[in-house]
Amino acid sequence: MNNHKHFKIYKPYGYLSQFVNNGQKQNSKRLLGELYDFPSGSMSIGRLDEKSEGLLLITTDGKISNYICSSGIEKEYYAQVDGAITDEAIAALQNGVEIGFDGKKYMTNPCKAFKIKSVPNFPERSKKIRDDRHGPTSWISIILQEGKFRQVRKMTSAVGFPTLRLVRVRIGSIHLNQMGIGEIIEIDTSTITSD
Repeated sequence: MNNHKHFKIYKPYGYLSQFVNNGQKQNSKRLLGELYDFPSGSMSIGRLDEKSEGLLLITTDGKISNYICSSGIEKEYYAQVDGAITDEAIAALQNGVEIGFDGKKYMTNPCKAFKIKSVPNFPERSKKIRDDRHGPTSWISIILQEGKFRQVRKMTSAVGFPTLRLVRVRIGSIHLNQMGIGEIIEIDTSTITSD
């Protein structure tokens, strides 16, 4: 009998995608366990960096975690970028851009990217983002099947539009929808593994 538990959560800004902190600044970092009393053995599937927010899956099943991380499932991000993004920049993102990764140059795979016409209706973030008085910002969608460390941020910087806010809205067929920041919903495995 499979008694594994799976959750989707809206990871808040400023949290690490982990339950245990082995880093230097142990006490100053916020961890997922502060959000909810997750069952023992819970792990996040993939991660969002501390300054990123949005959809994160939590499971007690290592096999599912491994499957999602290695199977090329699409992950969609909404990025608010600094400046009025150009069609050329979007095309460059779609075709793949060169970013630094582990001290080496890395060419990202071609991906789907487009400008979002209307501003997404996300909850207000705890840390204020600079406002439009400092110049325009744009929202774009980037859909990846790979996920290097801080990849979306590095990609938008590479085309000249640094990311101000990054929210993951979808993993495969699982959507963030209208979840509130820090909200947690238990889901079943068929949701996770169906494509």
